Amino acid sequence: MTGEANPRLRRVEAFPLDHEGRRFLGLRDPAGYTDSVVLVPIELVEVVSLFDGEHSVVDIQAAIMRAKGELVRREQIEQLIAALDDQGFMEGESFEARRSVVDGEFRAAAVRPAAHAGGAYARDPGELRAAMDTFFTASTGPGPIGTARTGSPVRGVIAPHIDFHRGGPAYAWAYRDLAERVDADTFVIFGTCHAGMRDPFALTRKAYDTPFGPAAVDDDVVEALVARTRLDLFGSELAHRGEHSIEFQAVFLQYLFAGRRDLRIVPVLTSFAHEAMATGTTPGKSDAVRRFHEDLAETLTARHRRAAFIAGADLAHVGSRFGDPAPLEASDLMRVEREDRAMLQSVERGDADAFFESVARDGDQRRICGLSPIYSLLRMLPPSSSGALRHYGQWPDPQATVTFASVVF
Repeated sequence: MTGEANPRLRRVEAFPLDHEGRRFLGLRDPAGYTDSVVLVPIELVEVVSLFDGEHSVVDIQAAIMRAKGELVRREQIEQLIAALDDQGFMEGESFEARRSVVDGEFRAAAVRPAAHAGGAYARDPGELRAAMDTFFTASTGPGPIGTARTGSPVRGVIAPHIDFHRGGPAYAWAYRDLAERVDADTFVIFGTCHAGMRDPFALTRKAYDTPFGPAAVDDDVVEALVARTRLDLFGSELAHRGEHSIEFQAVFLQYLFAGRRDLRIVPVLTSFAHEAMATGTTPGKSDAVRRFHEDLAETLTARHRRAAFIAGADLAHVGSRFGDPAPLEASDLMRVEREDRAMLQSVERGDADAFFESVARDGDQRRICGLSPIYSLLRMLPPSSSGALRHYGQWPDPQATVTFASVVF
C-alpha cells in the first residue's frame, strides 16, 4: 500500500447492460443522492471492483498486471475516479458536500416532496387522475370502483411498488376493495427501503406530498408511539427522502380519498428481514422487530384508531441485471410464478413466519424485495385474518423481470 488516498466506491446498484452494441456495467444510486446512471465499459469493471478503499492507484495497476498481464495507465484510472466522483458515486469530501446539501434540503422541507412526480407518474393532477382511472378500466384491471359494499371491512392490502406504467392495474386490484370496504381513519404504510438502513424501522413526521395534495401524517399516533417505544424511530428518517415504495401508496390513497375522507398515514420504512436471513435467524427472534410491532399495535388501540395496513411490496427480482447468470426464458418465468404463488399461500393464511421461511428456504434466490413490509403487515393483522390473492403479475424482460401481487385482507 502507498501513502496516497485509496478510492472507495459508494454502496450503489451495479447491473450489466448493452448500449449501442457495447457491453457496460451500469451504476445507479438507490439512495438517490444522484439521478445519474453511469455506464462503465466492461473492460474497466475489474478496475472499478478495486475501488474498495483498500487499494491505491498503484495497487490497482499492480493487481491488474498480475491478473491480466496488462498495464492500465495511471491517468486512465484517475480519470475514471474523477468521473465517478463528479457524479456522486465515490466516497470522499465531494460526496459528503453533496449529501449535506441534499439532506439539509429534506430536513428543512415542510413536507416530504413528491420525489418521483414528473418521472414515474404525471405531476399534473388532471393528467395523473385520468391515467389512474384507466388502471381500473384496463383489460387487466378489476373494473371501476363501485358503491360501498357490505361485508367485513378491509383491514390490509399488499400492493405493488413497481412504476405505475408497468403495474398500474395491479394497484387497482388492491385498492378497489379498499375504496369500497374500508372504515379506517389511519393507514399504516409499510414500505421497502431499497437502499437499506441502519435501523429496522424509520418514521417521518413529514406529510407525503402528492399531485392530489399532501397525505398528512397521524401526528397523534406517531408521537404516542415514540413515547411508548424505546426504539430510535427517526435515526434513519433520511431514507424517506427518495424512496418510492411509500410514495406510490400515498399517491393512490390521495387519488381515492382526497376531498372525500380525512385520512391520516403512518409511513414506516422497513429493513430487517433480509438482515435476519443473512445472519441465519428470523425476524421473530429480534427484540427490536417484535417490540416495534407490539408497540404500534398497543398505540393504535390506546389512541382508538381504526387502522388499515398497507404493504408497498414487489416480489421477485430475477435476470442478469439482478445477478442471475443467463437471460430469462419463458420456462424460467413459469417457474418463478409457481414459486411466487406457493409463497403467497402462506401470505393468504396470514402466517408471517411461514412466509419468511418460504423465502429463506432457498436463500431468497428470487430476491423478494417486499419481504420486510409484507412480514410487518402480517404481524399487525389480527391472528384470524386471511387474505385473498386478487392479482399476480410479471413485468417480463430477459435481463430484469419483476413480479408483484395484490392481496386483500
